[in-house]
This record gives sequence, C-alpha cells and structure tokens, in this order.
Amino acid sequence: MICVHRLNKTELYINHRIIETVESHPDTVITLTNERKYIVRESPEEIAEKIAEFERKIFEKALYGRADTGS
Repeated sequence: MICVHRLNKTELYINHRIIETVESHPDTVITLTNERKYIVRESPEEIAEKIAEFERKIFEKALYGRADTGS
C-alpha cells in the first residue's frame, strides 16, 4: 500500500494494485477499480514514484531477503 494525503493533510493508505487511473483536474483524483475516487495532495508523478518505490522494495525483499540492500 502507498501513503497519500487528502486535501486536509490526513494520511490515506491505498492499495496501489487496484488503482485504475490517476488524473489531475487540477487536484489529483485517484480512481480505483471499484469506482471509488479520492482527491489527494500528491501529483500524479509523485504517486507513480511512490508505487515504483514500493514495488522496488517488494522485489528487493524477494531477491535479497530484505528491503534495502545497502547498494
């Protein structure tokens, strides 16, 4: 799951694997596969980076048995 922030700055954890779209209108709107929508403070680019970082940690743990390899 990735952590994003609602407009009132509260944290929201979203399962990134059920994100269908991330759009900017100018606020960022995340739409999930179940059609729920969330308006968040992060830009679409920041959300993409959070997803990539989360996936990287998962793959590192699978390959090396830990999340950060020190390299």
